Amino acid sequence: MSPLKTLKRLHPAYRDDIADLTTRRPLPGPALPQLSPFLFLNHHGPQVYPPNNGGLPFGPHPHRGFETVTFILEGELTHADSAGHESVIKAGGVQWMTAGRGVVHSELSPAEFRRKGGPLEILQLWVNLPARLKFAEPGYTGLQRDAIPALPTPDGRGTVNLIAGSWGGAAGPVPSLTGVFMSTVTLGAGGTVRFDGAAGRTVFLYVVRGAIAVGGGTAPAHQLAELSLEGDAVEITAQEDAVLLFGHGEPIAEPVVAHGPFVMNTREEIIAAIRDYQAGLFE
Repeated sequence: MSPLKTLKRLHPAYRDDIADLTTRRPLPGPALPQLSPFLFLNHHGPQVYPPNNGGLPFGPHPHRGFETVTFILEGELTHADSAGHESVIKAGGVQWMTAGRGVVHSELSPAEFRRKGGPLEILQLWVNLPARLKFAEPGYTGLQRDAIPALPTPDGRGTVNLIAGSWGGAAGPVPSLTGVFMSTVTLGAGGTVRFDGAAGRTVFLYVVRGAIAVGGGTAPAHQLAELSLEGDAVEITAQEDAVLLFGHGEPIAEPVVAHGPFVMNTREEIIAAIRDYQAGLFE
């Protein structure tokens, strides 16, 4: 069988609440500025909003140079952007937005959620783009739960929700520009899942709930597991019922210069992004 990747280090998600939105962030962290090509993860919730709430605080804001992948575990999310994309994605759905050369978007709670309240849990992951794609056309894919293949694990004790890439003879519905593999995984206690084909690729493994054994170690909830670049496969066993964010991608061997919502290769490109946004040049 293919050699397994090993656990190098765990990185805890630190609390960094945004107004009344419970927020944890494992990346970037004190010991992990990036995990190329993965740049940033916010874990919002889980929490329950009361009736007549203000909803999510993410009004119109710009991005350039990377992609955002948003996983709606509970609740609903309204997306609108300057490229003309609009959607309301419900629990179990995913949004994959390519900011590319520049886009302004908002991520807010629908009016009904603000009126009635309810549970909310959302993950947002930032995926870097190489220099050759930083000025790609903006793009957006909004997927409801039933558009995402839910594949049973071989032992029947888990499910792989396949978003991008291939696994178990199926293909995810998002055609990643950079060949990123992306999924969410649920495992019952004692369940095991194996992912092959990750040789030379950076694994992104975040434990949303529960606890797992992976790469010769263990990872509890709200931990990002940094795995070795060496090895081809990842084998995960749930020590208790678990929910995971699991992906992998090719590292990008380029400088990363980030400033707020812009991620480029040089400081001059950041200055240009700010100037272009202020001049109204984003779509």
